[in-house]
Amino acid sequence: MLNLAQRNLKIFFRQKSAVFFSLLGVFVIIGLYVVFLGDVWAENFKDLPEINALMNNWIMAGIISVTAITTTMGAFGIMVEDKVQKNSKDFYASPIKRSKIVGGYVLSAYLIGLLMSILAFILGEAYIVFSGGELLPVLAMLKVIGIILLSVMMSSSLVFFIVSFFSSTSAFTTASTIIGTLVGFLTGIYLPIGSLPDGVQWAIKLFPVSHAGALVRQVMMENPMATSFAGIPDSYITDFQSMMGVTYTYGTFTATTTTHILVLVGTTILFLGLALFNVSRKH
Repeated sequence: MLNLAQRNLKIFFRQKSAVFFSLLGVFVIIGLYVVFLGDVWAENFKDLPEINALMNNWIMAGIISVTAITTTMGAFGIMVEDKVQKNSKDFYASPIKRSKIVGGYVLSAYLIGLLMSILAFILGEAYIVFSGGELLPVLAMLKVIGIILLSVMMSSSLVFFIVSFFSSTSAFTTASTIIGTLVGFLTGIYLPIGSLPDGVQWAIKLFPVSHAGALVRQVMMENPMATSFAGIPDSYITDFQSMMGVTYTYGTFTATTTTHILVLVGTTILFLGLALFNVSRKH
């Protein structure tokens, strides 16, 4: 399993196009934010002090959650290529246990997603500091890394399930493009959740990746919000958090940290089980 995972890691990072396209959605978000979205949302809250630092943390938190799913999607492209090139048949015909072969793909995708997400976090912090914001405290950094560990695990199982249906590179490429484009909307980055119709808000709040985004936002925006909303009534803070997807409410119920974690863990178990069933059914 470890040898197969190592092989997949080498193939992924050797293919520059695979790395680029796995980050394409992230590049689009950054470009839109720097050129357009950042000024738009900062202008909407221009009366708040240090609004740029607050919004920079908001967008970077979203980018971290998006990176987890787009990079694992790119990593699983190796599994599709192996199907197309009949390498998978050679693997399954070998003495290696099927569970180890599948584990090699999942492990390599997880490690790639983890590495790229942590890199996105580091670059995001560098951008925030360069733009005049403050570096996260060490404890907050550790919390973000913990969320990344869980987020990438969930993304790996979800993407594994999706990719288990593909046997052609064209279908995989199409799906990757669609997911890379939609994930920004489904995590409330292009447009804050509160500005969308109720039905769309519910769809976003049910999308597992958005729960990782909410957790990262809560950690990264805690100190900037304390500065920007100093002396402002709690009701305004609650409205802002709901508007920007920092907290999720379902009717009268407000999701807690435990709620988000349970969604991520539950999604991981569910889709990993479904993916394993689908793979075993085909072989």
